[in-house]
Amino acid sequence: MTSSATLLTWSRFGFCASRTASSLCRVLVRPACSRSWSSGVKVRSYLQYVKRKLRPPPTPPYSHVCQVGDPVLRCRAAAVDPAAIAGPEIQRVLVTMMTVMRRLQCVGLSAPQVGVPLRILMLEYPWNLFEAVPPAARRALGLSIQPLRIFLNPELRVLDGSTVLSQEACESISGFSAAVPRFRSVEVSGLNEKGQEVTWQASGWPARILQHEMDHLDGVLFLDRMDSRTFININWQEHNE
Repeated sequence: MTSSATLLTWSRFGFCASRTASSLCRVLVRPACSRSWSSGVKVRSYLQYVKRKLRPPPTPPYSHVCQVGDPVLRCRAAAVDPAAIAGPEIQRVLVTMMTVMRRLQCVGLSAPQVGVPLRILMLEYPWNLFEAVPPAARRALGLSIQPLRIFLNPELRVLDGSTVLSQEACESISGFSAAVPRFRSVEVSGLNEKGQEVTWQASGWPARILQHEMDHLDGVLFLDRMDSRTFININWQEHNE
């Protein structure tokens, strides 16, 4: 079995990114989660190959979150044309992002995480997630309830240059966490879902969310900023039971 380079093209947004995909040069019936004998890389079974021939793979915006290794997470996202914000394509991206974010109960999401290399981010800290955190932890982390906030073409300005080290996780690095330094207070300005100019100042945990999502728009992951000694599998205890 060999690998060949294919071109992932999403012409509506001018996105072309090289992605490696497995291709079959001969018919091999193997288990669905089998691995290449030589490289240890997962390969598709013949049944999966046939399934993809009959039903094409999904296209962005995805209803899932892209995982580390996907090239879209390492590219600098392109600016959104303000004239296109009210159009169906951008609105579809926004609805998909909101749906995925709420379904996974995460507090922030960027467009690259659903396969769209555009400068869009959103965040939300609803009451049910806030209530689940003990009061002492809320105060220590600077948590606060936040309504849905959407920013297109956001620009970030640091208001307080001192940093706080705290544990972060990411839906694109599923199952892992690490301590990451972030600025205490920032200001974000950009356009909202209606194309209107908006500015917001945030501190504490909302400021951390903003910085995390802004990093995604520049192809940066928390892996690049973390204290590597704090990197953990969040389910490590279960593996010892």
